[in-house]
Amino acid sequence: MTQDIYPIYHNSYGIAFQWKRDISRNNFNKIQLVFRNTGFYLTVEDIESFANNIKNAKQCGDCKCCGDTISGNNILLRTPSDKIDLAVDKKELGLIEDLIEGTLFQIKLDDYLNGLCNN
Repeated sequence: MTQDIYPIYHNSYGIAFQWKRDISRNNFNKIQLVFRNTGFYLTVEDIESFANNIKNAKQCGDCKCCGDTISGNNILLRTPSDKIDLAVDKKELGLIEDLIEGTLFQIKLDDYLNGLCNN
């Protein structure tokens, strides 16, 4: 499978990549995020929205005062899909945050470097 993808970022919890078939069709808009046996096929804007959802979930997890916490130590993490939320603990939330932030950093770095090379 690794020959079919262009890896963007990974950590011990998941991976972000683009399918080479999409790149060959000049479809750079979608990025596949896979973690927790779940795959999300997202735009950069979706990933940025997900990053904001993580920040909000971290705040709720710290104060335990809003309705976005569920039983035990789990926090309800909203995903970019309005039909899917995830119940995660603080450790998982941190790993997902690293995956999302690392992915955004790498995308922005690649865009910056490509802009320098094209000028």
